[in-house]
Amino acid sequence: MKTLKFRKILSELILTGEKDTTWRLFDDKNLSAGDIVSYLVWETKEEFAKVKITSVKETTFGELTGEDWNGHEKFSSDKEMYKTYSKYYNRQVDKNSPVKIIKFEIQ
Repeated sequence: MKTLKFRKILSELILTGEKDTTWRLFDDKNLSAGDIVSYLVWETKEEFAKVKITSVKETTFGELTGEDWNGHEKFSSDKEMYKTYSKYYNRQVDKNSPVKIIKFEIQ
């Protein structure tokens, strides 16, 4: 089964239903609609949910739309967003970086 990891604070947002969208860069898992995925807490590697991916859209950070933000945590600025994702992936991220918008529902 495919897995995705989330920081503890984000796993809590998923479990309360506040977060039903994740953005992924450098997708080496070839995630697609219909996939059942095990979600793990990044810090502990423990499963906290099984989800079904309902849609996947590819774009760049510079072309994110309002709909892409629905169900996703917000950032105070683009600079903070790029810094956060650069830290997550240990690579420089900017407006031209490709991103997959993944919408999901808990099973």
